Amino acid sequence: MADFFPGFEQRRIKTSGAEIHLVTGGKGPPLLLLHGYPQTHLMWRKLAPQLVSEFTLVIPDLRGYGDSSKPSAGAQSENYSKRALALDQIETMAALGFHRFAVAGHDRGARVAHRLARDHGEQIERLALLDIVPTLYRFETIDQKSATSSWHWFFLIQPGGLPERLIGSEAEFFLRHQLRPLLHEPAKLEPEAFSDYLRCFKNPETIRATCAEYRAGASIDLDHDRADRGRRLTMPMLLLWGNRSSQGSGYDVLAVWRDHAENVHGRAIDSGHFLPEEAPDETYEALRDFFTAGPA
Repeated sequence: MADFFPGFEQRRIKTSGAEIHLVTGGKGPPLLLLHGYPQTHLMWRKLAPQLVSEFTLVIPDLRGYGDSSKPSAGAQSENYSKRALALDQIETMAALGFHRFAVAGHDRGARVAHRLARDHGEQIERLALLDIVPTLYRFETIDQKSATSSWHWFFLIQPGGLPERLIGSEAEFFLRHQLRPLLHEPAKLEPEAFSDYLRCFKNPETIRATCAEYRAGASIDLDHDRADRGRRLTMPMLLLWGNRSSQGSGYDVLAVWRDHAENVHGRAIDSGHFLPEEAPDETYEALRDFFTAGPA
């Protein structure tokens, strides 16, 4: 990881429910960066060298992903709820001495960041969400086009070990399929980065844990979201989405989020779903401008 995060320190922090692997470095106010599926903290490798001069960066592997631990799912996948994953990050940041911080998340990491803002809003200064609409909204409004583009949402939640066995039999093929927009251009996903993604993803425990995380997303997470229905977030929120991603092209992203938060702005970026890797410079500029802005 030294090649991708020069000058960063690798750490492993024990939380109440997991052990979180992370890299940290830089100076300035704390900024937590959360990755998505099927990736690891490595997805921030192109932005971290640009952000590190102005922020103290904390870049973890989510519970169940990368080199973080992969506990049992629990009877209702509760150990992979966004609430549980968010608590990991609160405890990790506290262990590093940060009790109030900014956070940016992409994909599943953005869903964890959304829950962070719901459960621990007093600790979140600013919130940036990349290429998502709220989970509950998506399930309640999904149509054929969206379901087709997000087929894995419904595949990974199947019971009885079905997705675990099928993915495990062809883990590299599955990973290449999920990352195919990046693999067409080596500049977007260097062979060394793909190799590390594969190292982590092909671990049977990663496959099991990430399926559990999606099962939680279609069950207990929705219960938590329903309980929060009508309660709007108040911290400054930045939304970025790819104009060629299924979420960016399928929703009025700002309008959707304005039903859930009071202080929302954002824009599309010329990218597919994987903004930090497909459009790192534009994504960096948008995040940097947002996180260095004065009080809202």
